Amino acid sequence: MTNATITTETKEQEKSRETCKHFVPDMSDKRWKLVAATMKKNNYNPRALIEVLHVVQDSFGYIDYDAMAYVARELKVPFSKVYGVVTFYHGFMSKPAGEHTLVLCTGTACYVKGNDQITDWLKERFGLDPNQTTPDNKLSFMAARCVGACGLAPVMILDGQIVGKLSVEEMKAKIEEWLSDDNNQ
Repeated sequence: MTNATITTETKEQEKSRETCKHFVPDMSDKRWKLVAATMKKNNYNPRALIEVLHVVQDSFGYIDYDAMAYVARELKVPFSKVYGVVTFYHGFMSKPAGEHTLVLCTGTACYVKGNDQITDWLKERFGLDPNQTTPDNKLSFMAARCVGACGLAPVMILDGQIVGKLSVEEMKAKIEEWLSDDNNQ
């Protein structure tokens, strides 16, 4: 590694720390106390990043930029690493979820069995791309790289319930039924 590389990395880390300096959580909020306690319990070890992010997600329902900045600063990791983890794992959300959440598996088995068509249909029918929520906050659509249920392909998760082994048309009907059931209550 050359000195130029070391200097570049140090400047990037400084820039990242600068981004993270501004947010100070309200420690009278029990949720932030829980996040802080989790980091303290792990001695502010960067290896606790995913555990801490789970606590933020469980406490607030999502992980916004301020929360990412706070965690990055406290664990002394670059903001880009925290952001990368939050956006990589489908279990983390960076915005509040809608009333209903649909997670569509985009792994190879699901993709070749039609989930790409469901992605296109959700865009056409609801105007949603992956990781977006409808303007009325009724439906959040997320894409997962793989949900680990390849034997059930194609797979989608509707409010935490795995649904699989359906044709594309059956999946569309199931989504419509799922959303209309909510409107009829």
